[in-house]
Parts: sequence; C-alpha cells; structure tokens
Amino acid sequence: MITQQLRIGTRASKLALTQSGHIRDRIARAVPKGAVSLAHITTSGDRIQDRLLTEIGGKGLFTQEIEQALLSGRIDCAVHSLKDMPAECPPGLVIAAIPEREDPRDAILSATYDSIDAMPMGARLGTASLRRQTQARHRRPDLIIVPLRGNVDTRIAKLEQGEADAILLAVSGLNRLGLGHLPRGFLDPVECPPAPGQGALAIQTREADADAPWLESLKHLPTTLAVAAERGALTALEGSCRTAIGAYARVDGVRLTLIVEALTPDGARRFRREAEADVGGLDGEIVARDLGLALGEAVRAEGGEALLG
Repeated sequence: MITQQLRIGTRASKLALTQSGHIRDRIARAVPKGAVSLAHITTSGDRIQDRLLTEIGGKGLFTQEIEQALLSGRIDCAVHSLKDMPAECPPGLVIAAIPEREDPRDAILSATYDSIDAMPMGARLGTASLRRQTQARHRRPDLIIVPLRGNVDTRIAKLEQGEADAILLAVSGLNRLGLGHLPRGFLDPVECPPAPGQGALAIQTREADADAPWLESLKHLPTTLAVAAERGALTALEGSCRTAIGAYARVDGVRLTLIVEALTPDGARRFRREAEADVGGLDGEIVARDLGLALGEAVRAEGGEALLG
C-alpha cells in the first residue's frame, strides 16, 4: 500500500490536528522516513456552527467528507475521535486500529464551581451535547442549559466571557491540548457515563488495507474491548446526536464491566443496565460487542418511544 506517501485524513481543528499529528508520528516509525503526511479536510460539522447537531444531521457530519475521501482514494487512512463516529462504518471502510484510550470522563470548567451539585439554583451550564444536557437535567432540573458549540478554545472563551457559569468538556481533549490543568472537577463515569468511545481515537481504512503491518503498533487490546462493548450498545440503541446515550466499559484482566444508560430528552427519566463478561478468549471482542448489544437492547425495550421525545 505504501509505495510513496501515506496520506492521513483529518479534520482541521486544533484538537483534531493534535490527535492526528500524534498518530502520524507513531505511523512514521513503521514506514519509510518522510512517507506520512496529513490531509486537512473540512467537514459539514465544522462548517455549520450556528445550529445544534440534533438539528442538522448528527454524528456523521464530522466524518462523512473524510470517509468519502478515503473511499475515493484521495487519502489512505483517517483519524477520528471515536465518539464522533456513527455506530456503523460505510460499506468498504473499517475501523482498523484503536490506540490506548485517554481519560474518558467529562470535566467541569468554571471560575467558581467544582461540580454540578455545587451550582446554585438557576445557574447556567454550557454544553451542546444532548447526553450531557439530559444527564445534568436528570440531576439538576433547575439548571439553565446554554447550548455552546465550537472548538475547545471557543467554548472556553465563551465561559470566560460569562455566557455560562460552568461548561462540560471531555477530559481527553483537554489533556491532548495541554489544558489538563483547567478542570475544577470531574463527572463520575459510573454515575454519568460518557459517550460511547469517548477518549478513544479510531484509525479508519479501506477494508483491503485493514491488515497493513503499520497498523499493528497502534492497536491496544483493552481499549478495543472496552469500546467494542460501548459501541455495541450504541448500535442497539441506534445512537445518534438525537438520542441521549452514555456507556462506560472497564476491563480488569479478563473481566469487562459495562454500564449503559439512555435518557429522555428532558432528562426526567433514565434507563440503565449493568453487566459483566469474560473477554479473555480469542473471541473477546465479539463477546464485548454482544454484551453491549444485549444491554442496549434491554435499555431500548424499557425506554421505548420515550427516548426519542
């Protein structure tokens, strides 16, 4: 596959370039010097900043242009934040490698408050994520949710300008940008499960390139097992930005524990399941995914149409 140049497709945001640059450096150790480059691709999700994702089409808006470039051969692989990827890849594409996961938790940033519970009645909490909104409303229905879109720097600037009293951001993105010192507190991932795959990166390739030798050094088995379970739940719940889904898997030796939840759009009702499985065999990834599918289907059966509002 790599005869001249391996082209890595990536969004052009500061965080995306930081993430893809790290992957580029790792790939470069496995291929000839100078053979790896980044191709910046602007997605629909990047272009449309004045509306919520629930209004304009959901998760695929951050991946579809990159995937089209991959299918057409303009790039050789893509680096995505796994939480931004729909439950299924387009025909002809696969997630070929998942590196070790960063911290999957959500962080609270504020000049004053170190937790959602510490915020006074009627305080303003900034987030554009439906999951974060509904989880916050479930705990604190009195809070005013301020929908904040934009990259990490933009949302931090809006906090500093007083548009919200606190905001919620992924810890992983802050850490990768060297901003891990900013959070005043962290949400418990058991009580408030993050988005499926949050904190993990996905290396996407064409099916024919999925076994390329340079991918091997990028794979991290515990992360692969954990996100297989979480994305199994995402698949069962037909997750998109229109469905408030949280999933959190932990791998301890050969045991995988998974928590799955979905909430009604107003946050009033929450449906949860938790279970564990042995993922120590050769079919561990299949077992993990099947557990996610089972828990997701159970949550979906209980929540029904209420999950869609």
